[in-house]
Amino acid sequence: MVFVVHHARSGVVALNVVTAALQAHQPSARVVFARDREEMVKALRENPGAIAGWSFYSPDFAATAEDLAFVKERAPGAVHVAGGVHATAEPLQTLRAGFDLVALGEGESTVVSFFRNPASRAGMAWLEGDRLCSNGPGERRPLDEYPGFNAPAGKWNALEITRGCVYACSFCQTPFMFKARFRHRSIANVREHVRWMRQDGMRYMRFLTPTCLSYGSTDTSVNLAAVEELLAAVREELPPQGKIYFGTFPSECRPEHVTRESLAALKKYVDNDTLVIGGQSGSERVLRETHRGHGVAEVIESVRLAREFGFRPDVDFLLGLPGETAEDRALSLKLAQQLIDLGARIHSHAFMPLPGTPLRGRTPSPIEPAVLQEMQRMESTGAMHGQWRRHVQIADQLVRLRTSKPPPETSRTS
Repeated sequence: MVFVVHHARSGVVALNVVTAALQAHQPSARVVFARDREEMVKALRENPGAIAGWSFYSPDFAATAEDLAFVKERAPGAVHVAGGVHATAEPLQTLRAGFDLVALGEGESTVVSFFRNPASRAGMAWLEGDRLCSNGPGERRPLDEYPGFNAPAGKWNALEITRGCVYACSFCQTPFMFKARFRHRSIANVREHVRWMRQDGMRYMRFLTPTCLSYGSTDTSVNLAAVEELLAAVREELPPQGKIYFGTFPSECRPEHVTRESLAALKKYVDNDTLVIGGQSGSERVLRETHRGHGVAEVIESVRLAREFGFRPDVDFLLGLPGETAEDRALSLKLAQQLIDLGARIHSHAFMPLPGTPLRGRTPSPIEPAVLQEMQRMESTGAMHGQWRRHVQIADQLVRLRTSKPPPETSRTS
């Protein structure tokens, strides 16, 4: 059986992982990576009976639905399976867009089971008429059981070392897709992945984790010994001039985790001079109501300490949250300027009501012109950057999508 995947946009990493799982556990399966919809059409025409795989985040749903229609019109007959955080949170919407099946939750075990026995539809959802049917989400397995990228195909990505998040911030999809608990990849397994990359000539490692200094921890505490053991192991496996990027995208630091002790450990091992810190708001009320688990003081102290240790802090801010007031935004701008004066750069975002989160049904608070003008001023000096304008457009799109169809009858088959 052939698996043709739409290897584009936000689905690339997920498709690297699920195709690696498939090839590791079903070696007879053949994978074709299509970089765009034209290549999807070509591959499906050349492989009648193939399964088409798609994965995407919520901001890419509309564009992916357009690509799906394009492909189905020109290469009919394939079974199209969608996975990822958006498809999991909005299976009905995804199926109504034209997909035949939705892989719910984590995809590794689901895709392996499907290629072994397509009729079982384990971990899948589908439509019978207008009725949504489901076998429930895919099985959650230890990260070590599946590769973190597709080494045989040369499809590399930042290595996921932690899945899930105990903090459950109300605007974030991660804890609600993967549950509000941590699962960590073992250090032995990380070593194996570094060796694979080194064999292919790669000279650096990046990591995927919702909170980098939570590695090895089961709760909100920092297990610094585990973090140091991880980084030391990676350093041992890399070539002499190899680079470690940890605490920078896509592995941010929580502000309360940024201490003298943790910074000393990072300074010893990592090569990045930027630290991404999740600040989000200058309003204590907003931080509390979104369940961030820290206050404004921790954000200020994290920036001060990071600068002391020679790092350039890149602090995330999120504006336009539901219930956020003009006073809250003024506090955020005041904090942003304070952090800029300390030597930080601000990474600005606008709230998007992401499916699967507690705030999915809420409407963004409008950001007033005076705030937008101040953000543009900060951008003009290089002190702020980010894609908040696009986020505003996506938020409007998500609000319109969620009200476009009535709810269906739903059933669980197992």
